Amino acid sequence: MRFADLHLHTIFSDGTYTPVELVSKALDAGLSCVALTDHDTVDALEETISIGNDRGLEVLPGIELSAEYESQEVHVLGYLVDYRSPPFLKQLEILKENRVKRVYKIVEKLNKLGIGLNAQDVFNISEGATPGRLHIARALVKSGFVKSIFEVFNRYIGDRGPAYSLGFRFSPKEAIKFIRDAGGVPVLAHPYVLHNDELILEFIRLGLMGLEAYYPEHSQGEVNFYLNLAKEHNLLVTGGSDCHGKAKPEVRIGSLKIPYELVEKLKEAKEGLK
Repeated sequence: MRFADLHLHTIFSDGTYTPVELVSKALDAGLSCVALTDHDTVDALEETISIGNDRGLEVLPGIELSAEYESQEVHVLGYLVDYRSPPFLKQLEILKENRVKRVYKIVEKLNKLGIGLNAQDVFNISEGATPGRLHIARALVKSGFVKSIFEVFNRYIGDRGPAYSLGFRFSPKEAIKFIRDAGGVPVLAHPYVLHNDELILEFIRLGLMGLEAYYPEHSQGEVNFYLNLAKEHNLLVTGGSDCHGKAKPEVRIGSLKIPYELVEKLKEAKEGLK
């Protein structure tokens, strides 16, 4: 039986694995297919797909877009996008600039809390990649302000933390449309974080095509709920580990595997969009 992990990140966003490391880890985990879903960027796709082809690993082009809905952060996965499309790439450059501005906002809030972090400390960690909260957390740990990434999110930059900042460019409606316009399949990432399942119904009306029902932090009850919801609304089902490499060492590539038949259904849905 073939298995897939459809939620992975590289050093091009807030992961720590290079494309070659990601492919090697995936093969070691016994996977035959992965989706690369870096945050708001597709810069790693070309290289990762090429390495995967050479080594016998299927790499699906993907992305994880950050959106904002009524002061809440929402992530939408886009699978099988046309990642070479000039309009698509132009918009992603704007999103990257937006993420840089967000770093400054969060650092400013941290400074007001008495934590003397500089934005450049964060950019030194991201090394040109699309910056995110995980880079901020790693910079805080490296600078000795806190002991662990968990502590950073728990005390400061988690969704309800005192230094948290939204400021994303997209609404879920715009993120869903952006993915579909790029020929991709929009899927709601880790739906449990919404804490409001009514929002899912709203996103379905906006063109959402699937749910990430299988996720490491979903309880079995939540998995069953999202599977039933997907069946009721004729949605696709996906799943993945959301591995970020050494930044979150407890979550390994392939620690969550889904059957390849779910990949085939994704591909069928993609064909139906043409």
